[in-house]
Formats: sequence, structure tokens, C-alpha cells
Amino acid sequence: MGTWGTAIKSNDTSADTYADFFDLYNDGKEPNEIKNKLISENPNGTNDFWFALALALWETKSLSNDILEKIRGIVESESDLKLWKELDASESDIKKRKVVLDKFLAKLESEKAKPKARKRIVKKEPIFKKGTCLTFRLENGNYGGGLVLESDFETGFGYNLIVTTRINQVEKPTISDFKNCDVLVASFGHWKNEPKVTWYLPKRFKKEFSQLFENVGEIPIELNYTPNGSEIRASFSASWQNMIEPVNQQLEHEKTNGITKSFSINKLIKRKKWWQFG
Repeated sequence: MGTWGTAIKSNDTSADTYADFFDLYNDGKEPNEIKNKLISENPNGTNDFWFALALALWETKSLSNDILEKIRGIVESESDLKLWKELDASESDIKKRKVVLDKFLAKLESEKAKPKARKRIVKKEPIFKKGTCLTFRLENGNYGGGLVLESDFETGFGYNLIVTTRINQVEKPTISDFKNCDVLVASFGHWKNEPKVTWYLPKRFKKEFSQLFENVGEIPIELNYTPNGSEIRASFSASWQNMIEPVNQQLEHEKTNGITKSFSINKLIKRKKWWQFG
């Protein structure tokens, strides 16, 4: 995930978490309900996840003692600063980050005068049609690929459900390549053999990410998915870079750990025939 500064929301994780919270808040959901939803979707949440969640809860006058204590523990133990050191951050940035975190904790320990007002939701449409095959460049110079499993026209958020594939080839992938590819199963970092399937918000795509992707065609998707459904375990994100970075990280991980077992894209796009049941 990208980090571009020392501020609380100056990284993809915090920015996405904060945006997801207020998308749901502006849609009428209660803060505690949103908190439980986001935590259930991020059981191994990073410091940046907890910081953004705490900030959103404080802004809506809903910050509970358990979340405040969690932030206090992170800040006072300086565990976040240690993580920055491990990631080779400069001494100057580490000092700035410490100032930011100390001020952030003090802010959370104060009481906001009134909760942030809800904004009127303007319904958005998804960027891509269901079945769209997207290709992008990887760090090794090859082409990768993501397949749009669903386009959300019901919630008003305009999500696209996209699965990242294991396509990694010199030539630009064709429709045939997408029909015969495997799903990217992540085993790097904290991931435990989980397919990379994500609901992407449209609002940052055109300005920040459109130049990264190319539409190379469409294939039929027989299955249907809903953002609040249980058809598949998927994360939510406003950062479309999340479709690309896991491929780079997984390929690097496999150089020393061997190839992680995957499965065919057909499991996510095709219905089973009657004779396949049983």
C-alpha cells in the first residue's frame, strides 16, 4: 500500500478506510454498525486502519473507549514508529510522524463539539461493464490482468467487483488468456492463501488510476455478486492500485517461497452444470 506523507490519512489504507466509513455514514448507517462492519472486513487491520477508523469515529462523536485505548497503546509504545524504521523511513520523517501521532492522540482524547454532518449521497455508476478484461503493466515489465466480475447499479456507490489474475506475460493478454487464466491467491505478508477479490469505488479512478489500465475486451460472467452478499469474500477499496501491487508482491514472494497453489477463473465466472453437482 502506498504512503505519501506522515499525516494520518497520507496512505492508501487510511484514505480507503476513512472514505469507506463516510460512504456508509452518508448513506444513513450508524457509526457503531459501520465500525463493526469495517473491523469484520479487516480482522488483521494495520495501524493505519485503526488510526483512520478512530478518526472517523471521533468526528462522528462515536469513539469508544476500547478503540481509544488501542490507539493510545500504539502511540505510547511507539510501535508505529518502529514499523516506519523497519521500512527504512528517514529519521526526519520518523520525527515528523511522532509529532503527528502525539497530536492525534491528544485530539482523540478531547471531545468534539458536534458530530460531522451527513452529506447527501449522489448515486454513482460503476466504471466498467461486467465481464471487462483489464490489463496493466507489472514491475517486471510484463502484462498482468484483472477481470470485472460484477457492476453494481443497486447501492448507489457504483462498485466494480474485480478479481486479480495470475496473468504475467510479455505479450498483451487476449480474451482467450483471460478465459484460461488462474486467480491470484495471495500468500505474501499477512495474507493466508486468499484470492484477491475487491469491490472498487469509482470516485478516484478517472483522476488517479485510469492511465494504469487498458480494456482489452469482455467475456461472459454467468454468476452474480452483490456488495453486501455472501457469495464471495471480498474487500472494499478506493485505490485501484490494489489490483496491481499484490501481483508484484506475490511474484517477489514466490521467488523464495515457491508458487502458491491457485485455481481456475472459471470457478468465479461459470455456473455448475446439473451433472456436476453431487
